Amino acid sequence: MAASATRHSPVVVELFTSQGCSSCPPAEAFLGELAQRKDVIALEFHVNYWDYIGWKDAFAQPAFGVRQKKYVNSLQGRYAYTPQMVIDGSADVVGSHRDEVDALIQRQLSARPKAPTISMTRNGDTLKVSVGSGVHKGAYDVVLVTFDKPHVTDVERGENRGQTLKNTNVVRELMTLGAWSGKASTYNVSLAGKAGNGGCAVLIQKQGQGPVLAAAEMHFQH
Repeated sequence: MAASATRHSPVVVELFTSQGCSSCPPAEAFLGELAQRKDVIALEFHVNYWDYIGWKDAFAQPAFGVRQKKYVNSLQGRYAYTPQMVIDGSADVVGSHRDEVDALIQRQLSARPKAPTISMTRNGDTLKVSVGSGVHKGAYDVVLVTFDKPHVTDVERGENRGQTLKNTNVVRELMTLGAWSGKASTYNVSLAGKAGNGGCAVLIQKQGQGPVLAAAEMHFQH
């Protein structure tokens, strides 16, 4: 059994990337560094729209491209691109632009609103997610993602041919558990059959894929 709780919510950094994108390895390496920080939850979403140029990304899912396109709409962007980092669902930046990413993370940490507490308890294949009460404006979704331990891949074709890529916190499952309305809520989730051997994260995110109000992560022990 393991448990995790937050008092001061970390900043969520989502990297949209592809192993077939020649511009992405520096951003992936940077995300690996961000994943070591206690005040950041780093998540790597692999998209499939670059598969046609020679290398099929084994971690890519169409759903992750859909998530990225929703950010294009909510952040009033012009198009989806890689490597794109979305910071707390509130702003986006090229994922290899370290200074800009760091500045956005610091901005979010400095402007943190009061956030509900999130706790997670795992017992076997059952995950219990508890979200505390809190003051809020608008409607929010409780989003759960599972992610893998680091992967090392030798790329044999495409733009990154000959490179060895290391990918951190690669997201494998993405699901909405329900809505959060400001009242304390509990969700029981079966992890049986779900991919993601590294851990999971819970995001309290404004509906319409808007800003993230609070988040927590748990790393699985094996």
